Amino acid sequence: MAQILAPSSQWQMRIPKNSLPTSLVTTNMWGSLSLKQNKKGTARNTARFRVFAVHSENSTINRLENLLNLDITPYTDKIIAEYIWIGGSGIDMRSKSRTIEKPVEHPSELPKWNYDGSSTGQAPGEDSEVILYPQAIFKDPFRGGNNILVICDAYTPAGEPIPTNKRHRAAEIFSKKKVVDEVPWFGIEQEYTLLQQNVKWPLGWPVGGYPGPQGPYYCGAGADKSFGRDISDAHYKACLYAGINISGTNGEVMPGQWEYQVGPSVGIDAGDHIWCSRYILERITEQAGVVLTLDPKPIEGDWNGAGCHTNYSTKSMREDGGYELIKKAILNLSLRHNEHISAYGEGNERRLTGLHETASINTFSWGVANRGCSIRVGRDTEKKGKGYLEDRRPASNMDPYVVTSLLAETTILWEPTLEAEALAAQKLALKV
Repeated sequence: MAQILAPSSQWQMRIPKNSLPTSLVTTNMWGSLSLKQNKKGTARNTARFRVFAVHSENSTINRLENLLNLDITPYTDKIIAEYIWIGGSGIDMRSKSRTIEKPVEHPSELPKWNYDGSSTGQAPGEDSEVILYPQAIFKDPFRGGNNILVICDAYTPAGEPIPTNKRHRAAEIFSKKKVVDEVPWFGIEQEYTLLQQNVKWPLGWPVGGYPGPQGPYYCGAGADKSFGRDISDAHYKACLYAGINISGTNGEVMPGQWEYQVGPSVGIDAGDHIWCSRYILERITEQAGVVLTLDPKPIEGDWNGAGCHTNYSTKSMREDGGYELIKKAILNLSLRHNEHISAYGEGNERRLTGLHETASINTFSWGVANRGCSIRVGRDTEKKGKGYLEDRRPASNMDPYVVTSLLAETTILWEPTLEAEALAAQKLALKV
């Protein structure tokens, strides 16, 4: 992200009462994707709902489309709430729907629910009930109306957070007074790669082969440079509709790879917004018949990996004289480098090689305008003497609850010994 601006009011996680009507993300959006087979046959690898192996003009599909897009608002006060949670791998997303008697504006108005944790790798079969606690709500861009998406975290029946519930610990850190007073802002750059469904090879690449070298694809336009723009644009609009604080999107260096930015978001909201945006992206790629991967290095060789660069600032960093606080934060981050790396995503060692705009996973470094460092500081921040830093280490599959809360903990709550601080400052040429 180029800069950190003031957070939007959307981070308050409330649903506005009078929202303007907006087109929904429906299955007929995908006509322009380069996934269509020839029109003669009836067996399409269709970008529409895959339950059908019939021609798109068939009346059966038309009737189902009408039902899927049916607006129930004039006929009932009831709404559909899609409860969303993180599965046992720590990166997979699960969801199920339930009827709520009337529209809601805050997650506290929603009931807790449960699911079978033995089917998600989160509980044994003999004691499989896991309880969902609603934590944040967003408008549903797929169903429209007053229907909602609900971000939940998971607990045992006794009220203990299960091991994969990283939100609980993050909320504790963000609720500490010292952290609250610093109003931590996060701007997260989520990179992802689109794969062809049946061969698990990047979208737009010849099957079993490779496109031309990197260079023309970053922010490129044209049928030979941009693959999956419809998905990126549909996701952008769906996130805006949902109330996610998405701030931009662009094609990435590797063809078939994209990025979107979420933020600035305050505290725990950064994680809620990223997880909901990922869920929406999964649903859109599902409809398009494309596979989404957050693997940090999906293709080996001379191809860029996928990261989740995290821009970060505190109130003190954003005020006059904040550059000194930024350097102090960098010093603290250097002393906890290994702890951060271990929490920054699986497979990150394949990405953080010192090549392709990354620093080595084994060495902490920082620099101004240097994309080959662990921590980058922008020219504008250096010039103004205040602003933010960019942590370039997180992988695309990182858990935003873990990364954001760890950044706050290390830079606001944690204090190194004077001896360690002095040695680190000397090593990094930091005068703090």
